[in-house]
Amino acid sequence: MCEKRLEGKVSIVTGSASGIGRSIAEKFAAEGAKVVISDVNVEGARRTASEIASGAGVETMAVNLNVADSAECDAVVKSVIEKFGKIDILVNNAGITKDGLIIRMTDEDWLKVIDINLKGVFNMTRACARDMLRKKSGRVINIASVVGLMGNAGQANYSASKGGVIALTKTCAREFASRGVLVNAIAPGFIKTAMTAALSDEMKTKLAQQIPLGRLGEPEDVASAAAFLASEDSSYITGHVISVNGGMYM
Repeated sequence: MCEKRLEGKVSIVTGSASGIGRSIAEKFAAEGAKVVISDVNVEGARRTASEIASGAGVETMAVNLNVADSAECDAVVKSVIEKFGKIDILVNNAGITKDGLIIRMTDEDWLKVIDINLKGVFNMTRACARDMLRKKSGRVINIASVVGLMGNAGQANYSASKGGVIALTKTCAREFASRGVLVNAIAPGFIKTAMTAALSDEMKTKLAQQIPLGRLGEPEDVASAAAFLASEDSSYITGHVISVNGGMYM
């Protein structure tokens, strides 16, 4: 039987009721980790947690969490430690979009995206880091984006938030390294999710033409990279950004 790389580990994946977050949680569970499913969609989180528990035979926990609220983040982390005794892996996946050209973008749309996509990463990293630094081990994996590297018209708020996540990743990696806590990011390109499913076939074809591999990515492509970064296979990697984009940006 194949050895499970995350056996006995406790992981939190934010925004994991569906999409990329769910795929990451499923991959971690398949690798033996206990998984905390956190999402603002608490019913979806409970359903996902139940399905993963029965499918992979691991312990799960579902929590209602708005990552932009630092008090909620602290409370969730406390509850996870009370239940499982520790936190080994944090995946900061929760994120939203509020697209629009800069000249038409409202203050509210700018702040909402920054609050969840960037402040949320700060809130959860700070909350989990206390336990990780104390026990001198841990993994923080931040889900950034290709547009945080290359920019994208109509996504000033989103690209700024993801660029900030990349910079925050590198700073945390430097701060936490001496305590054995590794911090890395994944920058997905266009991935098949509910967001891209809403696009027209013509738009999907145009997107695929921008990608050297000629196709949109699957959520599992991102999940596989996350599992690598969460495991001992990545024990000498920190402060790095793995691009999962089919060659769209090099």
